[in-house]
Amino acid sequence: MIKKIITHPGGAHKDEFLACCVLLASDSVSILRQEATDEELNDPLVVVVDVGHRHEPHLNNFDHHQFPRDAEPTCSLSLVLTKLGIYEDARSFCPWLEVAEWFDCRGPNDTAEWLGLDREVVGKLNSPIDITILQGFAKQTEHNPGEPIWEVMRMMGKELVGYITGLRGRINEVSKIEEIWNLNHGDDVFKVIFVPRTDPSIEEVSGVLGWRVKELGLEDEVKAIVYPDGRGQGYGMKRFNDREEIDFSRIEKESDVRFAHARGFIAKVEPVGIDRLKELIIKSIMDEK
Repeated sequence: MIKKIITHPGGAHKDEFLACCVLLASDSVSILRQEATDEELNDPLVVVVDVGHRHEPHLNNFDHHQFPRDAEPTCSLSLVLTKLGIYEDARSFCPWLEVAEWFDCRGPNDTAEWLGLDREVVGKLNSPIDITILQGFAKQTEHNPGEPIWEVMRMMGKELVGYITGLRGRINEVSKIEEIWNLNHGDDVFKVIFVPRTDPSIEEVSGVLGWRVKELGLEDEVKAIVYPDGRGQGYGMKRFNDREEIDFSRIEKESDVRFAHARGFIAKVEPVGIDRLKELIIKSIMDEK
């Protein structure tokens, strides 16, 4: 349990704002926008974010400004997520995080160059939502429970932490029951990842499978995923990463296929056996021209 959060005064940035949001997910405390005293920096019940020139997780001090100029882009949000043990998953599941680290540590010009974009393009990506909330955060020197900005921050923190930990939990569930099929079509050998029906079911399992394939390093080998249909007792089949060599519209006339999208990227089938599922996938493979 912590007593309060301190971050720097003046202009507000996405880095310390989101770091504070994440901290509020578990602690309903006030945020003070001021310089931290030595007493506060030495008190582990006071979390100091993006100010103080000290990174001491055991004392809950999370500043990065003292890091070497050529250090890997690491912001206060990175440090807080690391302390919580969810940084690596956050980097995997939240593509925007690496960009935020670059922007906070290297500025817009270097970030634009790293992204391969013109500097003006980066400026055009600023959201009025970001601008409005950060301005509201900057206008007050103290934010307390019950106030609009504080409540929005707590909501954002809970959503972000919940998304990261929830997705990790579902991926771990999938890893315990998944099957990886090796299928043949002519001389081509490819993989399909399959998850059987469970009770209770795994939430948004089709999306989870996409992350699981990446975690396994099988992006170049998996052509399709098969999972329990959330709208019925059958199965859904999707091509992975929109692999165009699979076209599920080729099986739309099969008697046990309930739906096959005209664009060929997804199909829904009756609760058939595994051998039939494999047969339908092989029938969906486009012959090479």
